[in-house]
Amino acid sequence: MSQDSYHQFCPVAMAAEVLCKRWTMLLVRELVAGSTRFNDLRRGVPRMSPTLLSQRLKELEAAGVLMREPAPGEPAISEYRLTPAGEDLAPVVQAMGAWGQRWIEASVSLRNLDASLLMWDMRRNLDPAPLPRRRVTVRFRYPELPASRRDYWLVVEPDGAVDLCAADPGFEVDLFVTTDLRTMTAVWMGLETLEQAGMKIALDGSRELAATMRRWLGFSVFAREPKLAG
Repeated sequence: MSQDSYHQFCPVAMAAEVLCKRWTMLLVRELVAGSTRFNDLRRGVPRMSPTLLSQRLKELEAAGVLMREPAPGEPAISEYRLTPAGEDLAPVVQAMGAWGQRWIEASVSLRNLDASLLMWDMRRNLDPAPLPRRRVTVRFRYPELPASRRDYWLVVEPDGAVDLCAADPGFEVDLFVTTDLRTMTAVWMGLETLEQAGMKIALDGSRELAATMRRWLGFSVFAREPKLAG
């Protein structure tokens, strides 16, 4: 038994030994959300080192939470997929996120701003249905950030595929969104509505895209949870 063991037969203790190491549940969150490749997992946990990410993936594989297999048509690339045991953690991730949304004060949540993580989640949750059936490009700019981390482009293809670029992809931009990172994070988390944000978010370009932003913007899956913390 490892030195990290609680030395308890309680199922909560046994589960905690697998799941409560630093970064592990965030990695499970990314797997539950559908990320399967190493680089995509890294984008979901951008502050986690590649070495630690590899270690946690090996630990979850040893615990039977995930399995590694060759990517279809790309045998040299590995994909990580949840086993039935891992899929059983989906409601656990949902419950933890809902609890955090309800009971962690908004001011505490908004101390932890991360533009790359915010944009990655926005990419994942964006709804292409309200958008025109052509390539649509939306550029987000956070003026207070250093130039190298200030701009992000969401590119939606006609088939609904969504890509996130941290460098100019060279496509004509349909809508320019300029705001501060705190405001965009608050809107994404459901702590503030687009209407409440008002003049703090500048929209330039397609009036159609601006008018339908509420419908296509990728809000947090927990945004509708009521805030119960004081």
